[in-house]
Amino acid sequence: MSAIVERRMGLAYWMEEVLNQCAKAEQSFSSDPVHDLRTALRRCRSMADGIRVFDRDPAWKKMRRAGKQIFGSLGDLRDTHVMLEWVERLAPEGDATRKNLTAFLIGQEQGLKKSAALALQNFDRRQWKSWSAKLPDRAARVPLDSAVFAHLALERWLEAHTLHLRALRNRSNIALHDLRIALKRFRYTLENFLPRLHETWGRDLKELQDLLGEIHDLDVLWQTAIQVKAFPNSEERAQWRTRVEQERRHRLDVYRAKMAVRNSLWLVWRASLPKWEDCRSLGLERLRIWASFLDPKISHSKRVARIALQLYDGLPTNGILRGPKRESYRGILQAAALMHDVGRSRTNPGHHKVSARLVRKLKPPLGWTAGELRIAALVVRYHRGALPRGTQRTFAALSQSRQHLVQFLGGILRLACACDRQHDNKIVSVSVESLDPIITIRAEGYVESTPLAEHIAAARHLLELTFRRPVLVLSAQEKVQAQAA
Repeated sequence: MSAIVERRMGLAYWMEEVLNQCAKAEQSFSSDPVHDLRTALRRCRSMADGIRVFDRDPAWKKMRRAGKQIFGSLGDLRDTHVMLEWVERLAPEGDATRKNLTAFLIGQEQGLKKSAALALQNFDRRQWKSWSAKLPDRAARVPLDSAVFAHLALERWLEAHTLHLRALRNRSNIALHDLRIALKRFRYTLENFLPRLHETWGRDLKELQDLLGEIHDLDVLWQTAIQVKAFPNSEERAQWRTRVEQERRHRLDVYRAKMAVRNSLWLVWRASLPKWEDCRSLGLERLRIWASFLDPKISHSKRVARIALQLYDGLPTNGILRGPKRESYRGILQAAALMHDVGRSRTNPGHHKVSARLVRKLKPPLGWTAGELRIAALVVRYHRGALPRGTQRTFAALSQSRQHLVQFLGGILRLACACDRQHDNKIVSVSVESLDPIITIRAEGYVESTPLAEHIAAARHLLELTFRRPVLVLSAQEKVQAQAA
């Protein structure tokens, strides 16, 4: 990949290009500069749409909103330019409907140019430059062509494929329009974040998007002609309807020939995207990356996750958890551990409650369910502070088995957090040594009669309530010395 091509894929390039194209477009608002400005804006807004899956910094939303205002103001103008081109293609110069439509569209174009000029005049270019100095560095924290972007592309593929099947069933204008939007999102995800796949698939995707776009253009043209009463008589209207339908049907037939066959491009694309069995682990990685943008000490959260999993793997689940979902619950615990401190980006006092709210608002990544994220949010909520009780509305709404699950995982996370309370990695590992009559945990690096030991003694209480027996944390060094003696 050449350096020029690589630069043109970057957010910094396209944010700068928006400013360059603004200067060109406002000179005349003719077709090509308007199209180029909308392309630059679309690249910036679609990159923001993808990165916001991982990074919820408010600047992304503000940048998208600022870009949307100009993009929208130019949209009607661009549609008018496109309709003028279609009018020329569909009828000879002497055609009465062509004259009526051309006169209407040219008159509309002048008003739309004034609206676009006002939008550009109100566009805060200094703020845009400020975002362009900040956001590209944040975007670069998630590497191009990474598996998590492929996971995101699979989500977009599923959305587009579902709408493809719906459009084939009813062929309505709305269904085809929704398919066009979803296919664009899939294409933009590849274009912005998976350049290697886009290099292979980009031409086909662009052709399909153009086919569906032209169908949409023809639908808009027909509706416009009806609204402005452009047809001088019923015979002229029938002739135009035939022409529009022929052009529309031709493009739909080309689309169906490519995409509604047994070995369609849908299957080719799907084969190169993540397998179903990998979606859960990739979804967890997406949650970790999301947490890393918010958590000021993500290294601490990673250590807590490691210790929490060591405890989970050693502790018994018989009588605590029901059903063959041990591995699924393990993933919920790991996710909660990685996300438990995201609330510190907003506040320190009561950060566990803020963390829980942030997790609860997340859209579950592919491979995860909304119910699992709700459980993870509650586990995050109870990693410190008040113990879960039946008087708490959210906890009380759970089934008894879910309450046991939250208590169990929350108790593990409390103890794991306590082991790295000072964020110093003094306790490097833990292991469950015995279960009866006391649950005994050996911790490497643990020293009794210290402030940390006092905190751990308090943190183990939720696990003791869960198991209804004492939990004892001892130093692993003591065991080594006893064996040596």
